[in-house]
Formats: sequence, structure tokens, C-alpha cells
Amino acid sequence: MAATASFDPQSVLKLDGYLEPFIPAIAHRHERFQKWKDTIDRYEGGYEKFTRGFDKMGFNVKESGEVVYREWAPNVTEAHLIGDFNQWNRLSHPLKKNEFGVWEITLPSEAPGVCAIPHDSKVKISMITSSGARIERIPAWIQRVTQDLTFSPAYEGRFWNPSPSERYQFKNSRPPQPRAIRIYEAHVGISTSEHRVGTYKEFTKDTLPRIHALGYNTIQLMAIMEHPYYASFGYQVTSFFAASSRYGTPEELKELVDTAHGMGITVLLDVVHSHACKNVLDGLNAFDGSDHQYFHEGSKGRHELWDSRLFNYGSHEVLRFLLSNLRFYMEEYQFDGFRFDGVTSMMYVHHGIGTGFSGGYPDYFGPGADEEAIVYLMLANDAMHALYPSVITIAEDVSGMPLLCIPVSQGGIGFDYRLSMAIPDMWIKLLKHKTDDEWDMGNIVHTLIDRRYGEKSVAYAESHDQALVGDKTLAFWLMDKEMYTHMSDLTPMTPIIARGLSLHKMIRLLVHSLGGEGYLNFEGNEFGHPEWLDFPREGNNNSFQHARRQWNIVDDQLLRYRYLNSFDAAINHLEEEHKWLSAPQAYVSLKHGGDKMIAYERSGLLFVFNFHPTKSFTDYRIGVDEAGEYHIVLTSDEKKFGGFENISSGGKFTTTPMEWNGRKNWLQIYIPSRTCVVLGK
Repeated sequence: MAATASFDPQSVLKLDGYLEPFIPAIAHRHERFQKWKDTIDRYEGGYEKFTRGFDKMGFNVKESGEVVYREWAPNVTEAHLIGDFNQWNRLSHPLKKNEFGVWEITLPSEAPGVCAIPHDSKVKISMITSSGARIERIPAWIQRVTQDLTFSPAYEGRFWNPSPSERYQFKNSRPPQPRAIRIYEAHVGISTSEHRVGTYKEFTKDTLPRIHALGYNTIQLMAIMEHPYYASFGYQVTSFFAASSRYGTPEELKELVDTAHGMGITVLLDVVHSHACKNVLDGLNAFDGSDHQYFHEGSKGRHELWDSRLFNYGSHEVLRFLLSNLRFYMEEYQFDGFRFDGVTSMMYVHHGIGTGFSGGYPDYFGPGADEEAIVYLMLANDAMHALYPSVITIAEDVSGMPLLCIPVSQGGIGFDYRLSMAIPDMWIKLLKHKTDDEWDMGNIVHTLIDRRYGEKSVAYAESHDQALVGDKTLAFWLMDKEMYTHMSDLTPMTPIIARGLSLHKMIRLLVHSLGGEGYLNFEGNEFGHPEWLDFPREGNNNSFQHARRQWNIVDDQLLRYRYLNSFDAAINHLEEEHKWLSAPQAYVSLKHGGDKMIAYERSGLLFVFNFHPTKSFTDYRIGVDEAGEYHIVLTSDEKKFGGFENISSGGKFTTTPMEWNGRKNWLQIYIPSRTCVVLGK
């Protein structure tokens, strides 16, 4: 296949003229991307075949029952397949090596359709390295591994080959790509109220209906790729093709995704390609006895803060492994896309360690940029979008890399969205370090609207990061210990609880409607989940106290958590009706420091926020461009949202044709202290 034309620099300059000095660097990385793509087209049959490495590598079962097993291990001189099926005999099943370092064995069927390796039995590969040492590993492409903590923390590989009757059959097609994503970030293991690990089955039965009722159209599943240490939150992966067995079986995860699709919910996988767990016995580290098979050798292949291994994105076989990993989750489990973890770490040789990104463009295109990893991300995005036009990819990047969410064909890295990571940091800093009367409305608005032109952002007030041990949820920052004593309707509404409920609602609506083109909420935070997240570990006596979701408190009709839950649902359903996330960025007409007022228009709605801790305003004049009669479509002050009912939905306001705050008309409203109002026509 002929090389495709290089991108047009003008497409970059139309987005951002300040990129002109860096066009050579952008062109260079695009050329490297194109070379890889041409190589894949010429020698591998294009993305279609190259990203289906799982059809060749690992275990593949033919209809006859014959099993073919292949493993890339260039540094070994001998390899044998061992397991329950051959009583762990290290000599009976030798593999043969080809010129590319790939070892292979075919096991004939025991009878027509009957495999020589029983379903769910244990397997390993036993190898002799070039130095003569015997090493044993779990196959790199294994699709199921299990852990028996009473025996050892190390995983054991399993040959997963359920019979046709036990294999899950998908019933629902993928939903269409959402117009705009409203993401519910979830972790299967913590999705139970009980002091244990939750299951795929329970999530499907109990948590999916909650998410659907709240109005979220996308789920982002964390900690699915297998990880030996539960407290790593899924970010220290050992077996990349194995869905975590601590929650159940692969078939039960398929049922979860399929059930979500039946509800019209898109499902994204939190994918970890930025690094890998350094475990040797059950991971990829030193898989063939060398330091440099999947990873860079020496310090370049190690992340000093994460204590993990870093992939060699310039290796042909590593690219096959990682791109096929993405394709596998799209095909086998029917995921709809990915949230790429640790993108900042990938894109810079310093991994963002000790680096404060000032926004200066040399930070992005100078010697600090890791072009090899950036090109991998370009290939990953280009391949997934070519193979699945409705795929969604999201980048977790704190650096502000330009062109991150621009198509590869236009010189970008190809993501659909980036996470607006500065927004939750701002709220935590305000709540930790500023009194309410010190809040700077101008700075709040700037942080919310400061995003790159033409690139879509996912805004969020808090994610799992803000709730981890050492920090706490926004609700707990706001109300702290009073959440234990005054969240019942039977107790007085104290000033602390009143403030906490009000600001929790206001912050979420402000972020949802002003902060981006997508929105994200972490599981439980929609109803003000108290305290923090902390997984069972030695330091807390292996307690599950903070590694669960207390659904009982939001279901209790006497507790005030239900007000926050109802308001969260109301925001999502109003967005679905008025579509502000897919509308152009809001026009902010007011950010008044003294009055603590913010007002803006987006998607035909007028949003008004009074953050003042004590002042309510009668007949407060608000500018609005479109003339006519407006009515209140949502207010945080309604009783059903834990408000004081000083204002309620349905109130009507007529504009006056006189310019105000740069708008053609104005209207006057009553806006109580710590209240937000949305007006529509």
C-alpha cells in the first residue's frame, strides 16, 4: 500500500497559530507514525490483521479441538508447555522457535472437539534462557489468571475455553456513539456495601440500574485488567489480556457490558499501557529472562515513582501486543472505547516527574517529548478509529499537550477527549485553603473554560484520585464529621450541612454546564459519599471499611444524601433535553467578585450562580442575548433537592431590550445565597 500524504500544516495553524515554530517537530512525529503505518500495511496486512495478534499468539483452539500455542520469547533456547494437563512434565511438550523468536506447539485433540488441555486447568511455559537458567512464566497472552491468597499472592495461568453452552452470547448491539458523554466512573470491586470484593454479577444486577436512573450514558470501568495488588486500584497490571478474576469470570464481564448496552449505555475500559507491574513470576517483567523484551532496559525502562516497568514503544512485537490488547477488549468483551491512563507519563521522557507545565510550547515539542510513545498513541488512536468509527478514546493528561485531541490525519495525537484535570485540583485547593468569601469568581471561571480550541474536554469536580486515602471526597471536605450526626431529616439543618449541600450541588452544576464537552462523576460522589477510599492493605489491617460504596445511606429516605442524588440525576436529564455538552462553549456575561455571582448562557439556557455565603439578591439584573420570556427549569433551592424553597421551578421572567454586561437584553431575578438557577424559554 502506498504511503498516504503527509498532513497539511495549515490544518494545525488554523487551530493554533502559535504552533508555527513547532511545525517541523509535529511533521517529524507524523512521519514516524506514517513509517510505522506503512510497515504494518506492507508486512502485516494492515491494522485489521496486525491488531488481531490474539488470533495467532497465546492459546488458540480450532473447531476440531486442536490447540495451537505461540509465545514470543527471543532470549530463550528451550521452551516447554507445562500444566495440569501433562502433570507439569517439563519435557513432554516442547515448543519450536522460528526466526522471529516466536515459539510454537500444536496439541492434537483428544477426540473430535475435545481439547488436550481441560477448560480452566492451570498452565505455564517453562523455558531455558541463553545463560542456561530455567524460568517459568504465565503465558503473556493468557486470558484468565487466578489468585489464591491463602497459598500465594502470585497468579496462576488458566486455559479458558468454556463449552459453547457456557460461553456468553451477546444479545445487544453497541449503542450509537453518544452525542456527548456523561461518564460514571466505576470500580466493580467497591460496588458493594458489604466488607468484601464486589462481583461482575452484582454490578450488573444492582449498580447498572442506578447508573441508568441517574442519566449517565457512559460507564468507565476501572481495574479490569488483571493486577495482583488490589490496593493498586488496577494500575499495576500483570496479565493484560486477562479480565480480573477477583470479580468473577470473563463470561460474567461480557454479561455486564451487554446488559449496559441493552440500557443504551456506552462502556469504556480504563486501559493501562503507560507502564506494567514489575512482577516477574506472574507478569511481563523479564519474561524471557532479559531486561529488554517488552520494556526498555536499564533506567529508561523503569518508572522511579511507580516502581514499575516502561514499555519499549519502538518495538514491532510490543506494538503488536499493545494494539492487539485494545482490539481484544473491543472484540471479546465489546467495550466501546478507552480511557488511557498515565498519558502524561508516556509523552515525556521525564514522565512529568518534578515538572510544572507552564504552558510554554517548548515543553511539549522539545527534547522532553518522548516521540516513540507519542507515535504509539497516534497508532493506537488511528487504528481504533479506523476499525471502529464509533470508538471513544480519552486521554488522562495533566500537561496540556497541544493537538492531543485532534485527528492523526490533521497532525494530532488522535484522542476524542482529554480529562480536565485542573478543575478538581482547583476545588480541593479552594476548600482546603480559602474561606468562602475569598473565592475568586474570575479564577473559577477561567479554570473551567481554559481549554484548547477545537479539542474536547471531559470536566469533573472530583474523580477517584481526589477520594484516595490521604484526601477525601468533596462532600467530606464540606461537611466532615457532621455527616455522621446531621445528615438525617430528623436532625436540625446545621449551618455546616446547609453550606455543604448547597455548594456540593452548585459545584457539580457549574462544572457540568461550563467545564467541557463531557462530564465525569466517580461512583458514589453523586450523592456525597462520605470519607475517602482506602483498599485493604497491611497498613489498615486489610480492612474493607473504605473499599465499598454505602448505597444504604442514599436509599434511606430519612437521610439527606438522597437530595444530592436527585439533583445529580436532574442535571443529567436536563442536559439530555437541552444538550449543552455538545453546544459551543458558554458565553460568560458575569463573574462578580464582590457579589460572588457567575452567569452565562449555553445551549439556549441561562445559568446563574450566587456563591455568596450570606447575601441574597432581589431583582438582580442578568444580561441575556435572546429576548423573550424565561422560566426556571432547575434550581438547587427546591425542597426535593434539600433546598429551602425560596425559589422554585416554573417562575417566569421577561427580558427588557437594553444592553447589559455585553448582552442585548436583561432580566431581573431573585437569587438567594448559595443557590443556582437555570432558566430556559
